Amino acid sequence: MLKSPILFAGAVTAALGLSHVSHAADPDPRNWDAVLTEAKGQTVYFNAWGGSENINSYIDWAGQTLKDRFGVTVVHVKLDDTANAVAKVLAEKAAGKNQGGSVDLIWINGENFASMKRQQLLMAPDWTTSLPNWAYVDHENKPTILTDFTIPTDGLESPWGGAKMVFFHDTARTPADNVPHSSAELLDWTERNPGRFSYPQPPDFIGSSFLKQVLIETIEDPSKLGQPINEASFSDDVAPLFAYLDKLHPNLWRGGKAYPQNYPDMKQKLADGELDIIFAFNPSEASAGIAAGELPDTVRSFTYTEGTLGNTHFVAIPYNAASKAGALVLANFLISPEAQVRKQDPAVWGDPTVLSMDKIPAEDRAAFDALDLGIATLKPDELGPALDEPHPDWMERIEGEWLKRYGAAN
Repeated sequence: MLKSPILFAGAVTAALGLSHVSHAADPDPRNWDAVLTEAKGQTVYFNAWGGSENINSYIDWAGQTLKDRFGVTVVHVKLDDTANAVAKVLAEKAAGKNQGGSVDLIWINGENFASMKRQQLLMAPDWTTSLPNWAYVDHENKPTILTDFTIPTDGLESPWGGAKMVFFHDTARTPADNVPHSSAELLDWTERNPGRFSYPQPPDFIGSSFLKQVLIETIEDPSKLGQPINEASFSDDVAPLFAYLDKLHPNLWRGGKAYPQNYPDMKQKLADGELDIIFAFNPSEASAGIAAGELPDTVRSFTYTEGTLGNTHFVAIPYNAASKAGALVLANFLISPEAQVRKQDPAVWGDPTVLSMDKIPAEDRAAFDALDLGIATLKPDELGPALDEPHPDWMERIEGEWLKRYGAAN
């Protein structure tokens, strides 16, 4: 049984010896009317990845809704790497800018959340669990809502959507009985089909996710991935991963001498016939691509028999945000049934919800039930097990080692 997130947060914070400065000016989401009053007229600088037109359009819709209903202006600061926003907040802290910061809300998870938590760059704990729409969140059955890459969230970030690694192929070129169902089978497939698969260069999120998937499948003791790396055994622990990649890379697109820029680039290469298998962190991504006319309607999804990587992504408020009340209003809206059902529609985005269908009102549940998830979207019972994300320590080291060995500039 999961502990109460509020009690759990305090216990973990105390155990880690962390303390968070409580600013008297911080708005209290338990007094929501006061939050709405303070938020009116504020501008929220929402730092979020800007590499997808459908996601950008969704954020524009959310911003317009906040403007119309609450008088809050949302400015989407489009990022190509979330670490840039983290570095901005850290630089402001180093300069003593503890109020009026330039970042109000960040789309975040994984290593970037761990870094901000470790350096105490986030607004004081437990605001998430006090949001009005937290009542609808399925934190009881989705443990990745309370732990982010093994790091307790402690109410420092609000869940926004779910993610599960899924692979796509075009049945016009690659029949369903000729797709791999494990990393070992993928390696064999690339040997038979050289140049027809690749992945973005880490630290691109999708590229790093591929490395995690292979790591989980190849490491001798997977339980080690739930803890920080052990320097004494690290080289031995990751040796199977790099042995796999040494065999894979000559079979990649362009012989592993260049890489797709990101997921949209991979999607374009599938559509153009340059790649035969690609992957994403969204089970509805293929259907969304078909609906947008970006992929042919012969594209279908598949996954691995023993499971693929799964996680939750979040939004967080920096400790020195200038518009904290407005950021709270936006974070709360993003977990409303209205915003979540729109986000799960493949014609809009196709991002899985973090809400519990048992908690939301009947009319909202009916709206979810009415969604057409698309011809290329696997049903929930077809997605296979969700594999836990490794502790952030692993990828910080592995990405560096990867760049030394395989980076396009090498």
